[in-house]
Amino acid sequence: QERLVESGGGEVQAGGSLRLSCTVPRRLLYSNWCMGWFRQAPGKEREGVASIDYNYRTTYADFTEGRFNASFDRVQNMLYLQMSALRPEDTAMYGCAATPYTNYCDPRATSTSPNRGQGTQVTVSE
Repeated sequence: QERLVESGGGEVQAGGSLRLSCTVPRRLLYSNWCMGWFRQAPGKEREGVASIDYNYRTTYADFTEGRFNASFDRVQNMLYLQMSALRPEDTAMYGCAATPYTNYCDPRATSTSPNRGQGTQVTVSE
């Protein structure tokens, strides 16, 4: 597999949970890697959601407010985003990204990476 592929999106009621998954191809597993999740709602700019680096340190956008958790399974090369207490304003296309770690790893860095998946739709209803 040569590209990032997301899955796990869907429709959920406000307050519900979803777990997104992303298959990471070996070619993007840099020796020092930085991966993350971004989202884009219709009519809005892409924004970083969460990032995780090769030391498994995670960083989150302020709007996640402790509701989201990013993780990476190095054995299966799978990136995850566990989302809980979802709100209607979380509705967006969610994608994963990978980039070499340079001086830092944060949600913005991954959201601007050219290595991005096509996304999976998350819809949160009232």
